[in-house]
Amino acid sequence: MSGRDPFCQPRRIRRGAALTLLFTSVLVAGAATGSLPQADRKSAPDEARSATPAGSHADVARAAEEAMADGKSPMEAAKRAVSRSGDRWGAVYSQGEYEEFEESLDGQYTGVGLWARSGRDGRIEVTKVRPGSPAATAGIRPGDLLRSVDGEKTYGRPVTEVVSLLRGDATEATAGTTVRLGLERGTRAWSETLRRAQLSRDSVTVREVAGSVTVIRVDTFTKGSGDQIRAAVRQAPRGAGIVLDLRANSGGLVTEAVTAASAFLDGGLVATYDVDGEQRALHADPGGDTTRPLVALVDGGTMSAAELLTGAVQDRGRALVVGSRTFGKGSVQMPSRLPDGSVAELTVGHYRTPSGRGVDGRGITPDLETDDGALQRAETLLRGLAGPS
Repeated sequence: MSGRDPFCQPRRIRRGAALTLLFTSVLVAGAATGSLPQADRKSAPDEARSATPAGSHADVARAAEEAMADGKSPMEAAKRAVSRSGDRWGAVYSQGEYEEFEESLDGQYTGVGLWARSGRDGRIEVTKVRPGSPAATAGIRPGDLLRSVDGEKTYGRPVTEVVSLLRGDATEATAGTTVRLGLERGTRAWSETLRRAQLSRDSVTVREVAGSVTVIRVDTFTKGSGDQIRAAVRQAPRGAGIVLDLRANSGGLVTEAVTAASAFLDGGLVATYDVDGEQRALHADPGGDTTRPLVALVDGGTMSAAELLTGAVQDRGRALVVGSRTFGKGSVQMPSRLPDGSVAELTVGHYRTPSGRGVDGRGITPDLETDDGALQRAETLLRGLAGPS
């Protein structure tokens, strides 16, 4: 989730957008999995506060400036400052990395087609594989562990650094260049050499299933995905219930998540958030469809902006949430430009659902918890709610 006025314009600090707030989860194999206008991480009501000390942006900028004056790397100095701050979601990107990050929010990216996240044990786990991508062709699966990239160990590294290695940012690698991955699956460890590709993907897919049910699958909230969701709702057959599948959705642009909420709500509060203690709010547009039965499907890979949307439709009594507890990423990140053109992205606050619940570190508990056959359970529930068409 990312940086606009609180969540307004998607980007381009390189073009002068003053501040961009992000709901950031993880970038993967060339795909940005969670950047939005304002990052949203949930914590207890009394915990809604800046996750980093006041002035942390200034501290990081100062460290970069001093390093530059001493002839040292401003970016490395900034990374050390972010590490010292204790900000779990803080990160420093080179100018090229950040531009690629932004471009990925438009649904275009160069990579191998992996989504990944860092586990609490420091290991990097593949969470999704894009069909038809180099990773899929090589037989890589969700749940595989990514042990190394071109010989560089990934254990304990921030996902942002792993993504940089996958993309070949240090050498400005383009589509067609190769990258060697060290992988692990159970007791098996092996290596694969993949060729990077220019990938584009639809973050929203829609399908109809028997029994008056429309399934809207949202992989991540990229530019335009909110309007795609609204169009899918309008075009669904009369009387059809809707499954909003947010499983393994690691976030994206918060503005798009709010637009998606507007498809199901007739105005009203979507979320509140604070930036350095200043309280702000996000509201849905009026005119959404409030009559169709709606089930939101979530799991442990549902993060950030996807959690913001889930919390909104659950708290507003608009949807039945089915699946397993979500990840718990409800923090707000704000990027700032450093003297050498790199970008520091630091946590400045947290968001809350309409009822005031914090998500950060705890996630959202479904109304109906189930792991196996969650989509089938959701479809069955909708058929019962929708009745004959």
